[in-house]
Amino acid sequence: MELIDTHTHLDFPDFDADRPALLAESRALGVRQMVVLGVYRDNWQRVWDLVQSDSDLYAALGLHPVYLDQHRHEDLALLRQWLSRLVGHRQLCAVGEIGLDYYVQTLDRDRQQALFEAQLELAVEFQLPALIHVRRSHAAVIATLKRICPERAGIIHAFAGSFEEAREYIKLGFKLGLGGAATWPQALRMHRVLPRLPLEAVVLETDSPDMAPAMFPGQRNSPAHLPAICEALAGIMNISPERLAEASTANACQLFNW
Repeated sequence: MELIDTHTHLDFPDFDADRPALLAESRALGVRQMVVLGVYRDNWQRVWDLVQSDSDLYAALGLHPVYLDQHRHEDLALLRQWLSRLVGHRQLCAVGEIGLDYYVQTLDRDRQQALFEAQLELAVEFQLPALIHVRRSHAAVIATLKRICPERAGIIHAFAGSFEEAREYIKLGFKLGLGGAATWPQALRMHRVLPRLPLEAVVLETDSPDMAPAMFPGQRNSPAHLPAICEALAGIMNISPERLAEASTANACQLFNW
């Protein structure tokens, strides 16, 4: 199987001790390409330096809603400068991680919304996909996407919504990112939704170092876990792991123009 990890944070310090070995292990298991996402201004350079060291790594840059209190007013202008400088580079693949997080109660929703909309507009301007974080905010995200309609669409990261919400995203052209959380025994709704999802709408991801799958409880997640995630999700979807891997890889390649 050949796999693409469409969402990882390989630049995080969690991987500093063994990053080269982990990349080698992941490739040996069939994980060929990986998307590394920026989450605040101070890690964009680290993300870019990392992907420049490896031709199979790709960067997405954005301002994550969970880091809202760290973002400054001028960060949007700085993000635009980064995108202007890098647009057209083969290893810049998306704007992200962006979105809305209503799970963390202390995050100001109006500020989140303004930041989300501004970054969606950048995705439209630079004709890039958007990689979107959604926690307890599906209605607001769907309404925003219907209003702004990014042409390249993107991925709904760690999708955990209802089938009706999945259908709305798919209508808008978005792929649904599936990862370790969907393998957890308590993810009962996702276990009902997964078999109903059209294969042309799903991509695989890890969100490493977070959201380790049920098979590796309490461990650091990594791209090397993606084959096990694929096998577990395929079992829930009642298809072969090879079929899920093939569909996910084709969908990611189509989305990113690889």
